[in-house]
Amino acid sequence: MRAHEAGALHGDIGSRGPAWLRAPADVNALLPGLWPRGVTRAADGALAVGGLGVREIAAEFGTPAYVLDVADLRSRCRDFRAAFADADVYYAGKAFLCRAVVRTIAEEGLFLDVCTGGELATALSAGMPPERIGFHGNNKSVAELTRALDAGVGRIIVDSFAEIDRLTALARERGVRPGVLVRVTVGVEAHTHEFIATAHEDQKFGFSLAGGAAAEATLKIIDEGVLDLRGLHSHIGSQIFDAGGFELSARRVLGLQARIRDARGVELPELDLGGGFGIAYTSQDDPATPRELAGRLRKIVEAECASERLAVPHLSVEPGRAIIGPAVFTLYEVGTVKDVDGIRTYVSVDGGMSDNVRTALYDASYSATLASRASAEGPVLARVVGKHCESGDIVVKDEFLPADVQPGDLVAVPGTGAYCRSMASNYNHVPRPPVVAVEDGRARLIVRRETEEDLLALDVG
Repeated sequence: MRAHEAGALHGDIGSRGPAWLRAPADVNALLPGLWPRGVTRAADGALAVGGLGVREIAAEFGTPAYVLDVADLRSRCRDFRAAFADADVYYAGKAFLCRAVVRTIAEEGLFLDVCTGGELATALSAGMPPERIGFHGNNKSVAELTRALDAGVGRIIVDSFAEIDRLTALARERGVRPGVLVRVTVGVEAHTHEFIATAHEDQKFGFSLAGGAAAEATLKIIDEGVLDLRGLHSHIGSQIFDAGGFELSARRVLGLQARIRDARGVELPELDLGGGFGIAYTSQDDPATPRELAGRLRKIVEAECASERLAVPHLSVEPGRAIIGPAVFTLYEVGTVKDVDGIRTYVSVDGGMSDNVRTALYDASYSATLASRASAEGPVLARVVGKHCESGDIVVKDEFLPADVQPGDLVAVPGTGAYCRSMASNYNHVPRPPVVAVEDGRARLIVRRETEEDLLALDVG
């Protein structure tokens, strides 16, 4: 893993030990790489995004709120499209999806992955061309597959023999030949900077390579001739910084492609290497750029194809977090501040695990900063916590904040674009926050705040 060795290190002191902690020289400093590209700090210390101050955003839309830097989102779409100019870039909608984001990624020339009927409905309602949609999922219903076929979805990533049978029957009924990819479980699991090469086929997704199911599925589709088998798909993990897992995955999946060629004389024209590209959540994270990723993946595939005497297939990748994650931060208002016996200061905010469950669910690390003003006070070790009735309701495990942080202050947490709003809940009957898009000094709602009336409207008892 590439990592910053110096500077303000954030993280869980319980796992790294107190020696890892370094208080920043300037507690008001914005650490590079963690914030949307349009975020600045004004002379009075308040954050601004796209030319609009966070105090103005909070006054108009309230807190908590997810704040999207639209220019940052567009620039990341363009970075991936430029880096993978000879490949297809599918935005993984599960990271975060709403109609405004669908329209933005479509305008920037990206394709879109969906994995449920609800995500497909959102994509279609926003005007995404169906031929630019890929449909994932391990348990697609007949209704979902029917809708995908009727809409003309460009490709369906099949995940089980039962799904192949369902889709084949539906395609025969309609007289259509949908494009499909077979999802292969290659026995490689990669997360952050580590990957493990064996014993990771015990999962719900895909067809086992080692057990022979992947080969059987591909030959079944070819022999039946109803579905248009475009290629193979492999996804090995998430928040990946190292290309080693992709290298082994490509070797194994292209080895299968060579065996298919030898068995049926068919060279599949496409290969999807999935997503999972990492982003910076703390100053220790130093992810690869899209250009670096594209160069590494291209070399890996070309080398493996040469080894197997295969033509290089048309590639596709599926970044989600890497596009939307850094483009968003969450804005909170501080409520209670509590010092616990000199151990740390607990800074309670008006959101929590209902708007960001990743810290509680995955032990994820985040950063935070005082967003509404500057402070001349020195730093204190703080834990940013939510308002929910759970001791595990933690937003940021350990961060240095100014010693005078107080009720009414605004605190911002970067890197919350992926899997925060999409995994948000109404735990403790807390309405979910809005998503506010900022561009050229103007803010607009793209997902409105839920209200208590919304919650009660669903309670029909």
